[in-house]
Amino acid sequence: MAVGTDSIWLRRYVTPDRPRLRLVCLPHAGGSAAFFHSWGHAFGSDVEVMAVRYPGRQERIAEELYTEMEPLADAVTEELLPYTGVPLVLFGHSMGASLGYEVALRLQQRHGVRAAALLVSCRKAPHLLTPRGGFADDDALVAEVRRLGGTDTRLLDDPDLRELVLPAIRADFSIVSRYAARPGTPLACPVVGYVGDSDPDVGIDGVRGWARVATGGFALKVLPGGHFYLVDQRDGLVADIRARLAQWR
Repeated sequence: MAVGTDSIWLRRYVTPDRPRLRLVCLPHAGGSAAFFHSWGHAFGSDVEVMAVRYPGRQERIAEELYTEMEPLADAVTEELLPYTGVPLVLFGHSMGASLGYEVALRLQQRHGVRAAALLVSCRKAPHLLTPRGGFADDDALVAEVRRLGGTDTRLLDDPDLRELVLPAIRADFSIVSRYAARPGTPLACPVVGYVGDSDPDVGIDGVRGWARVATGGFALKVLPGGHFYLVDQRDGLVADIRARLAQWR
């Protein structure tokens, strides 16, 4: 069951007691908080799951979209500050991994808050990323989304639904195409990298590169599948995260 918070940015799942950790999930480009719905109660009663709700989709469909990483990371960081009384673990998939890194940096550098851990999925390490060109038109963008497999293709097949979801997808891919991180600013927290063994875009070495910014330690987990391995491998991924969460305070 999801419940509201004081922030439109966060979807929160109830735990019966005061949580020991909060797991904050950051969706991929074109994704929404609903992607993590099945994770809500998957980590035990002492771990509270929160999913970030980006503008321009679901309850926030009419809101202005973000097209650059910096202001988006600033906004998410500010919204998380009231919840830092409990240690935060950040999990981000694809674009969400870069966003999680930027949020962890802001918490650490601006607010003196060290995340308990950063979990990054199917995204190259920050110092290995370079800006890339955008897409020539919406058809090219849709083709890329289909290739990666992240959005229900039925939404893209229906002309009315396609026009409804495309603005958010277009904005998110703009963030991805423009983003180039500072040259690997270290994090004090542990970092765990996840990747599918047949991801068409992100190789194992690209994810392994996160070790360079993980002064608190780095681990790598490779699972079967492509860029969205975490759909078919949901149970295996959740089990691995659950085991790691048991080690952190």
